[in-house]
Amino acid sequence: MAEPVKDTEFLEYIVKAIVDNPEAVKVTRDVDERGVLILLDVAPEDMGMIIGRQGSTAKAIRTLLRVIGAKTNARVNLKINEPEGSERPERKEESEQSETSEDNSEEKSEEKSIDDIVNDIQ
Repeated sequence: MAEPVKDTEFLEYIVKAIVDNPEAVKVTRDVDERGVLILLDVAPEDMGMIIGRQGSTAKAIRTLLRVIGAKTNARVNLKINEPEGSERPERKEESEQSETSEDNSEEKSEEKSIDDIVNDIQ
């Protein structure tokens, strides 16, 4: 007899404990030749809690799911679906980010240190 699926139950338990709207949590499981794919849907206002700072919460959840999968010799992956109506700012492209960092470095080089100012006064 096949073992009951524990990975989705575990994920649902963890996510519902983290979010403010546990009734909006939806977990679906898909198995194919590459392994197990678990899809997670949450309320738009809970996305930040699930992702965490720099993705740390999502990484931790994925790690725990892989550990559970390792017990059953299954490769488990988690995909967090972006909810409809979520608004996130557009990401700057790398070239724009490097230009702004270059502008900041130019401003810093134009600024004088305290020692330079004191030497100018003397």
